[in-house]
Amino acid sequence: MKKAYAVASLALVIAAGGGVAAQAKTETCEPISKAQVENLFNDFNKAWATKDSQTVTALFAKEPLLLPTLSNKPRSTPDEVKDYFDHFLKNSPSARIDTSTIEIDCHTASNVGTWTISLTDPATGKQSEVKGRYSFIYRFEDGQWKIDHLHSSLMPEK
Repeated sequence: MKKAYAVASLALVIAAGGGVAAQAKTETCEPISKAQVENLFNDFNKAWATKDSQTVTALFAKEPLLLPTLSNKPRSTPDEVKDYFDHFLKNSPSARIDTSTIEIDCHTASNVGTWTISLTDPATGKQSEVKGRYSFIYRFEDGQWKIDHLHSSLMPEK
């Protein structure tokens, strides 16, 4: 069973009489382990395998930011994220993590590093591999860890 933990913070507020007062605030955080963050990537990769853009889009937060590898256009709504994956998933992508650094905070977690994406040209069946960099930022939203931000780019050096 998962157990939430609390983080205390201190805020300075201006009181009605013009003085400054300290006010303590306790925030309940949702715990997640590095293994669970790794599993979020596995879920993403499995969603790609379905070739269903709606399945992939469902992994994103309500207000996502996708900076995709094969498009110059940032995607900042679920409809725009879905539109990107409508086209990208035709290439039967599959990814493997080559290097990874995971950081965990109260309601966010990040997984950044390098990956290799395998693609299949739908017209010819030719397979290729693309080396890239990625940044997944996850946010705990409505009881689930969602992709808040995903940036992927090609490696600049051969």
